[in-house]
Parts: sequence; C-alpha cells; structure tokens
Amino acid sequence: MTDTFTRVADFTLNRSADQMPDSAKEAAALMMLDTMGILIASGPMEAGVIARDTAALLYASSDPAYSTRMMFDGRPVSLAGAAYAAATQTDNLDGHDGYNPTKGHIGVVVLPALIALAEHRPDLSGPEALAAVITGYEIAGRAGLSLHASVSDYHTSGAWNALGVVAMAARLRGFTPEQMRQAMGIAEYHGPRSQMMREIANPTMLHDGSGWGALVGISSAILAERGFTGAPAITIEAETAARHWDDLGQFWQVEHQYVKPYPICRWAHAAIDGVRAVMRDNTLSHDQIQAVQINSFHEAACLYAGMPGTTSQAQYSLPFAVAVQALYGRIGVEHISGAGLSDPAVAELMMRIQVAEADRHNARFPEGRWADVSITTTDGRVLKSGDIHARGGPEAPFSRDEVVAKYMEFAAPVIGATRAEAIRNVILGWVAPNSRYSDLSSLVFGP
Repeated sequence: MTDTFTRVADFTLNRSADQMPDSAKEAAALMMLDTMGILIASGPMEAGVIARDTAALLYASSDPAYSTRMMFDGRPVSLAGAAYAAATQTDNLDGHDGYNPTKGHIGVVVLPALIALAEHRPDLSGPEALAAVITGYEIAGRAGLSLHASVSDYHTSGAWNALGVVAMAARLRGFTPEQMRQAMGIAEYHGPRSQMMREIANPTMLHDGSGWGALVGISSAILAERGFTGAPAITIEAETAARHWDDLGQFWQVEHQYVKPYPICRWAHAAIDGVRAVMRDNTLSHDQIQAVQINSFHEAACLYAGMPGTTSQAQYSLPFAVAVQALYGRIGVEHISGAGLSDPAVAELMMRIQVAEADRHNARFPEGRWADVSITTTDGRVLKSGDIHARGGPEAPFSRDEVVAKYMEFAAPVIGATRAEAIRNVILGWVAPNSRYSDLSSLVFGP
C-alpha cells in the first residue's frame, strides 16, 4: 500500500464532517441541489425512462440489504441499479455541474450514489451526508486529473468518477483501507474508458458515460466488500500520480465546480453568453441579426453543426443553442425536446451562424471555456462581445440565489412547487449540525 493511497484512505474513511470547512459543506449542499433539479427535470425524458426500465429489468436484487428504490419512480432495484438509472437519467439532460480541469462531471454520480447508499444509513446526519458528498467530489476530481495526465485519449467522466463512487461507498459502508483499496482497483479496471470525442461527433444517449461510472463504482464496492480483489488503481498508486493527490484535504475541489445556466454542453456556453451579452447591451432583437460569427476552441467548433433531430444532438450543438438563446432569451427543456427540435425559426437563424476555432481560445482549454462573438445587424453594424469566459464557474460564479432559482426552474414544472421547495429546504438544511439526511427520503421516493 503506497503512501499516497494511505493518505487517500485516511481522508476517505476518517475525515469527519467537523474536520471539513463550512465553505466546502455549503458548496456541497448547493451542488446537490443543482444536480437534483436536473435529475428531476430529466425524469420524463426518453433516456431516463429507458434507464429506469432497464434497471428494473436487469439490475434488481434478491436481498433487501442491497436494494433501494429508484427516485421519483418507486420501483425497487439493486444499489448499483438505482445509481445507474439516476446517473444515466441526469447525464442525458446536460445541465449538471462540472469541473474544468477534468473536462467532465462529478455531481452526476455523487447524488445518485448518496441517495442509494444512504437509504441503509438511517442514522446519517446532514453534515455527514455532505462529508460523503465532499469525499466523492475530492476523490473523483483527482482521479480524473490523474487519468487525463497519464493517457492520450480523452475519456468520458465515467472512466474516473467511478472512483469517487467507490470512496463514498467505502465511507458510508464502513470499509477497511484494504477493502477500499481493492474496490478502487476493481473500479478503475472496469471503468468505462469511452472516448468522449466519439460522442461529440455522433451525439446519442451515451453522453458522458456517468451511468456506467455509477454502476461500476457501486458494483466494485460490493464486490470488494465480499472479498473480491482488484489490481491497485494506478491513478492513485502510480508514482507519477502522486502529485495529483498532494493537496487532498487542503484544496477543496467541491468549491470550484461550475454551474450550468443552460442544459447544453459546456463547450457552447461562452458562445451563448457572448450572443446574450451583445443582444442585451445593444437592445437587439433576433430579427435585427443579419449574421453571427463565433470563434471558440477546437472542441467547441467540433460540436454538432446541423439542425438536431434528437435531444442528444441538441445538447451537443453550438449553433442550435445560440439560435435558441437569441430567439427566446433562454434555453429550457422544451427547446431541446419535442416540438423544439423542429422549430422553423431556430432552423432559419442557424443558417446565419458561422463557427470557427481560434488559437488563443485553444490555448486556454481545458482550464477555461472561451469564445468571442461578432453580430452583424440588418442595418450594417458589427457588434463584438470581446473574449468571454462561460458563466457559472469560479471565474464568474453564480450566487446562491441564482443556483436556487435554477433548481426551482427545472424541478417545479415536474413535481410541483410545494414538493420542490421542501426538497430544497432539506438539502440546503444539511449544513445544520442537528439535521438528518433521512428527511429527504419521503420527498424523493414514489412517483
């Protein structure tokens, strides 16, 4: 067992909520609320329905000790099945938090893992639930950094956020360091090392692989709990990986996630923000736009260029998202699904949008997501945004009130304002010393 793993295990298994900063706990609660809003809003969508039905068909359990119910559904499945279904569902509405340095997402598996695992911890306090959340973020984020630094392919989040799920399971199920070590090795070995740019080129319900990351994480933990062994996780135990873990317990990654204002791939956000800013600052309406030129980084320029035929394509399309924002001043679930996918006004405006990559924006990726926008108006003016960094991250963070408002916007139409408000109050209330995790259960189980 290496010194690095010993330090990771000590943090995961022994660092109490009282030993974590209040700022990290407050950030964790806010991220869980934000993710919950996307999870709720994605429930009626096709991918979520398929994922839950598949979990019920394939991932049930014969033992209540390893079972739980699916959120806002109620059917009993295995712990791994519940985590898989909720993470896959959430992943298919691309509005959940992310972490720039990993080029991926953590909360999408942390919330499903927490809900599945905590149902067997009726004594869990709110602060200790947040400590488990923080642990998931801190371990997954560093595993992502380590993986990206050690391989040439750009892998989806499921490849590394599985290790964050293992850490949560180890903490909440009382693992020994050796059990956790074996579980980490199993999860890293079986983690879905799927190629992200394949999904960008051909947008589908695969998205960022996080459903499989959640499934692998929980499955690996249960395997190790029962004595199954795995090779050491090289993202933690390789000598070259040590630098990615040096600041564990000192720098709190959970405080540096970005929150998405739009349910669209983050790579498109700077361009959307640029168009939004130019139109706002110059009191432009969409019918005054003659042409839009967008310059961004390579990955953003690779996003789907045509009129999307599916929700997946819509969420990975930069011109489509920009056109929707210009026309309607917002991008909601209704714009990326159903009739929104055949909106003739959006299709017409997209024909006037051009996208190119710029070296200066390439140089800032992945730490930043930059773009600049030029709008030519029907009266001949050329209005420029200048270089813009996507909103919602550490450089231009959302306020607490903005995150709460976003949650209500996504959650309330699906489950009603009263229930949405009750969930909001419980999750944000977990920072209080005498709060209980279990207050959430009655609000998230059942249709």
